[in-house]
Amino acid sequence: MVSAPDHSDAVSRRARTLIALGAVLFLVGLLTGLVIPLFRNPRLGLSAHLEGVLNGLFLVALGAIWHHVRLPESLARLAVGLLVFGTWANWFFTALGAAFGTGRLTPIASGGMTGQPAQEQLVALGLVALSGAMIAGCGLLVYGLVRRT
Repeated sequence: MVSAPDHSDAVSRRARTLIALGAVLFLVGLLTGLVIPLFRNPRLGLSAHLEGVLNGLFLVALGAIWHHVRLPESLARLAVGLLVFGTWANWFFTALGAAFGTGRLTPIASGGMTGQPAQEQLVALGLVALSGAMIAGCGLLVYGLVRRT
């Protein structure tokens, strides 16, 4: 007879996954820093570098505290999915914007540069989507941290 997986095993696996994905994103952020001068918009490239490093650290920290999060399994999966998507998309769409030279939604970091309309739309869609994912994911995280079982 196969027993249901232990809740603590699922928590540990999820924590290790978050830490590993965070470490990889941190590394990607560091590597992005090496190519800042190659971006069409180096100021936005610097933002992409910082997004990778800081979001990588966020995922590592999240993995370290995940055992304190009290969510039903379905909400835990949703929270992790939203936060992993949001952190990686934050790096990706910021780097893409730097490569394209877009600036509609990032006027300070873009220094007044703008890309082609389709490029601006793609980057804007990504930035808006990741913002919603991060807000929802962080909301679930806070709920899971303050929830009593």
